[in-house]
Amino acid sequence: QVQLVESGGGLVQAGGSLKLSCAASGIIFSRNTMDWYRQAPGKERDLVARIMTSGITNYADSVKGRFTISRDNAKNTVDLQMNSLNAEDTAVYYCHARDIFAPRREYWGQGTQVTVSS
Repeated sequence: QVQLVESGGGLVQAGGSLKLSCAASGIIFSRNTMDWYRQAPGKERDLVARIMTSGITNYADSVKGRFTISRDNAKNTVDLQMNSLNAEDTAVYYCHARDIFAPRREYWGQGTQVTVSS
C-alpha cells in the first residue's frame, strides 16, 4: 500500500525555523511530483511548495524566500525547510504526491501540525 508519512511538526516561536519531512513508500517516487500543502482552521487547503520530478520548484507567494522544498529520490523523501516562521504559518501541513505518468494516482499524508507562537 501507499504511505506518505509526515514528521517534524511541532511548536516553534515566531521567527524560528522548522524542518518537515515526508517519507513515501509504495510509489515510484522519482516519477511523482511532490508537494507540501497546508490548511489552517476555517481555510482552504493551499499549496505551499511543489517540487517537480525535474527538480523545478514552485512556492506560494506567502512563503517565497522563507521556505525551501527539496527531495531525495534515493531515500524517497521530500522535505520542507521553513524559516522566519510567523503566526500565519500555523496550520496542518500535508505531504502530497502525484504520479506524472498516471496523474489520477495521487496520495496524501495524514498531516503534521505546525504551531507558531507569537
